[in-house]
Amino acid sequence: MPSYEQLREILDPATTVLLTVECQQGVVGTESALPELAEGARSSGVLANVARLVIAAHHSGVQVVHAVAERRPDGRGANHNARLFRAAERLPVQQLSGTRAVRIAPPIEVADEDLVVRRLHGLSPLAGTGVDPLLRNFGCRTLLVTGVSANVAIPNAVFDAVNLGYTAVVPADAIAGVPADYTPAMIRNTLALVATVTSTQDVLGVWKRPPRT
Repeated sequence: MPSYEQLREILDPATTVLLTVECQQGVVGTESALPELAEGARSSGVLANVARLVIAAHHSGVQVVHAVAERRPDGRGANHNARLFRAAERLPVQQLSGTRAVRIAPPIEVADEDLVVRRLHGLSPLAGTGVDPLLRNFGCRTLLVTGVSANVAIPNAVFDAVNLGYTAVVPADAIAGVPADYTPAMIRNTLALVATVTSTQDVLGVWKRPPRT
């Protein structure tokens, strides 16, 4: 874990963006298409930690971007080139544009200044979604990645962020995957090699405490 001083420098509110990944009703909500993932995100406190980070970001002047995965009812533009996409087409809850399933799930709050970026294709919140130029326009240097899932979208976001030149930060208790024991192993053996791994409480501590003068 980084020291407080290291984390304070990395997470400067002026150059940090908080990204929530697929924290939507149809994924982590009570009517999820993926009930095991939703239950894990809720029972572990991950969803609550994401909500706490979003509130702190709002209070600290950190830009928040919510990345949502959805599809058109006719499926136009959606991928069909992996088993995951084909399986998603058969799920009882579909992430259809304009429906409750693609709204940000409670208890996460969406402020007027937040951006909600929706993608119709692929696995990554960054690749081909327009998020990268938005981050650059915000003056972002550090991307704080939260949400689901640790199986696919979170590592995609982290790798893409690093490849694009951003410093990626991952609060280990603010991401979830399935099975539950997969997430810490993936963090330890994969994300820790390319991202700064920290905790929700440490991020909150940095944003609450004024810098030393």
